[in-house]
Amino acid sequence: MTKLPERRELRADLVQRRRELKPAERVAAAQGLRASLEQLPEFLTDTHVAGYWATGGELPLNLAIAPLAERGQTFYLPIVTKSGGKRRLTFAPWTTGEDVESNELGIPEPKAAQRIVEADKLDLVLVPLLGFDRRGNRLGFGGGYYDRSFEFLRGRERPATPLLVGVGYAFQEIDAIETAEWDIPLDYVATEKELIDCTGVKA
Repeated sequence: MTKLPERRELRADLVQRRRELKPAERVAAAQGLRASLEQLPEFLTDTHVAGYWATGGELPLNLAIAPLAERGQTFYLPIVTKSGGKRRLTFAPWTTGEDVESNELGIPEPKAAQRIVEADKLDLVLVPLLGFDRRGNRLGFGGGYYDRSFEFLRGRERPATPLLVGVGYAFQEIDAIETAEWDIPLDYVATEKELIDCTGVKA
């Protein structure tokens, strides 16, 4: 089991592996991810679907989210906001081609963010990750943004709304991740190879 003190070293290794992927490998992975996500009925029907802007070698969402508008679904990107001295995420609608601007972390956010949506108003969220296990435990970047933003799910019977779907490459799978009390588990994980249902296997 990957224990909490070992997370820093593991994060560095996974980030490096991700950055070393060739462009053709990323394109192929993006195609595989779309096929995996489309096995999830909610991804095809939920109205409010949030994702992320891929940075640092993250698995691109562009091919998976391209058909959303045609299906009448709205796609959202996260916006980092401060609340009570701590950073958390709100979300704003975004369509491919619309203007973005980098936040203080260097991550692009919707520029004309008129309609801000709170996390609990979303139906499904595609969550970036550095590592995952099949129980739905996620190794994130250490900032706690997603755990704080979706803490209202703690203690709820899962799956709940929004549905949390981790997105990562198959090589990011870890046998077992030791959890902390603030960790919010994933309902599913989608990789370029498969859709993993974590809802019935949580410890």
